[in-house]
Amino acid sequence: MQKSSESELIRLDLLSIKDPTFLKHLSIQELESLSAEIRRFLIETLSESGGHIGPNLGVVELTIALHREFNSPKDKFLWDVGHQSYVHKLLTGRGKEFATLRQHKGLCGFPKRNESEHDVWETGHSSTSLSGAMGMAVARDLKGTDEYIIPIIGDGALTGGMALEALNHIGHEQKDMIVILNDNEMSIAPNVGAIHSMLGRLRTAGKYQWVKDELEYLFKRIPAVGGKLAATAERVKDSLKYLLVSGMFFEELGFTYLGPVDGHSYEELFENMQYAKKTKGPVLLHVITKKGKGYKPAEADKTGTWHGTGPYKIDTGDFVKPKAAAPSWSALVSETVRKLAREDERIVAITPAMPVGSKLEGFASEFPDRMFDVGIAEQHAATMAAGLATQDMKPFLAIYSTFLQRAYDQVVHDICRQNLNVFIGIDRAGLVGADGETHQGVFDIAFLRHIPNLVLMMPKDENEGQHMVNTAIRYDDGPIAMRFPRGNGLGVKMDKELKTIPIGTWEVLRPGTDAVILTFGTTIQMALDAAEDLQKEGRSVRVVNARFIKPLDEAMLKGILNEGLPILTIEEAVLQGGFGSSILEFAHDHQSYSPMIDRMGIPDRFIEHGSVAKLLEEIGMTKEDVIRRIRLLTPVKTHKGIGS
Repeated sequence: MQKSSESELIRLDLLSIKDPTFLKHLSIQELESLSAEIRRFLIETLSESGGHIGPNLGVVELTIALHREFNSPKDKFLWDVGHQSYVHKLLTGRGKEFATLRQHKGLCGFPKRNESEHDVWETGHSSTSLSGAMGMAVARDLKGTDEYIIPIIGDGALTGGMALEALNHIGHEQKDMIVILNDNEMSIAPNVGAIHSMLGRLRTAGKYQWVKDELEYLFKRIPAVGGKLAATAERVKDSLKYLLVSGMFFEELGFTYLGPVDGHSYEELFENMQYAKKTKGPVLLHVITKKGKGYKPAEADKTGTWHGTGPYKIDTGDFVKPKAAAPSWSALVSETVRKLAREDERIVAITPAMPVGSKLEGFASEFPDRMFDVGIAEQHAATMAAGLATQDMKPFLAIYSTFLQRAYDQVVHDICRQNLNVFIGIDRAGLVGADGETHQGVFDIAFLRHIPNLVLMMPKDENEGQHMVNTAIRYDDGPIAMRFPRGNGLGVKMDKELKTIPIGTWEVLRPGTDAVILTFGTTIQMALDAAEDLQKEGRSVRVVNARFIKPLDEAMLKGILNEGLPILTIEEAVLQGGFGSSILEFAHDHQSYSPMIDRMGIPDRFIEHGSVAKLLEEIGMTKEDVIRRIRLLTPVKTHKGIGS
């Protein structure tokens, strides 16, 4: 009972925080106690709601130290790894809202400008903070103000090309800025690449800046004998730099490098932050943290499982998940590619830092020489796939819809323009729920369907999905992309033999003579259920699985338009430039006009976080909405023979 009371007291204290100024009056011992309280709060709260527990447990001391040494919101914190901002949210007065974290109309799991004045930069995709910080630093200097600009970027995000472009520019301009490199050796999956290896050498190199300063002090105490000793001293210091820190990557870019620093030691954090504040020009403070610190299951994680989770049991670390009757879509796609790779040695898998999310561990285990995790480098991944395709290989690019946005030019210029046989598996297509605006995969149809040479498709269930994967791998006439949603399949019976589906063909799932619903993927069942209810009202509605978004099934579509039937298109994607727009364009181009073409889809706004069901209800994409729209399209028949 006593333990429960203490827990409630701790929770009350955290929930009562209004702003971070109270931190400036706490001793290090009190700060360490606060760290423990925050970790306990996060472990308890996220065990019920789920969320990004591993990243946030790792930055407790770092976040507290930042808010103690600097003055937010005057000083600007840019959290590059946006899901690492839970502690920041607690310290800036949002503790009372934590029960609503990532829920509909609740607290966002990422920084949100309209949520708090302390959130000055919104992030969901990585590697953007340095460019944003450069813009803020330029604005500060032009306005003549004196705030500190402090981007906090992870070691995984540093591998992103945009981050390297920004480092290059910041170093050249020599703007005052303190870059915090939060190095926990892992992002969503174990980091890869030469930069990761370089950081590994930095971690073991010791405190370069401290040794350099001590050496400089020593030389100053030696009586100078002409200029020879001074020149020698500079050469020794220069040599020491390369000896202590291999390559001195950041200093060569124009940064003052501090570290590495223990990110869980307040003494080290305060000392180095104070040093950074006194240093002119850009500073990079290299902080070593432990992802998942304070919770053993998360600390022991080496695969990224505890990066972001659903609910879990605190005592055991077991995840609380309903038993799924069907495999996840990601697993279905990757395992079908793996099966085909046993027959075709040309098949190669590529992912930009998402081997776990894309369920490619099995492929990597069986075909280690044909699996490439390129890190957070979506543009490179797309063009690398194009390069493979020029050499008669069969690249499979596994990428989330929201991350494919970052490789748009490469898809246009390097893959489609050259008409190369690249299979793009577009994971998490459609609404994804709790991660919100930055992760909703609703733009890919609009930004892909107008690109020449590209085939775009989406299956109605996992059985059709495996056949689509087979179709994509065997397709030799250019690039082909398959969308598939987050979550698990429907549990349908799976064919033992893989088939190919004729490109650009649709199928009628339910006959009807009064109206036609054209849809695909996750919204098919909603359309079928609505048609069933409408049948009882005397409305006969045909439901078509428009599985090829591009090319359209022109023969079937011409037939529907010639019948003069009203059409309702449904897509879990943006309406502007989407599938429904392609139907309107087709009708116009062929001078065939239906009495009415109506479209359902994502409206012209960013969709925030919440359960997918809640979001669909909010934007008017439910069975009831389908029924209402069809009623407007079709008058009730007064004669018998409905459905004939």
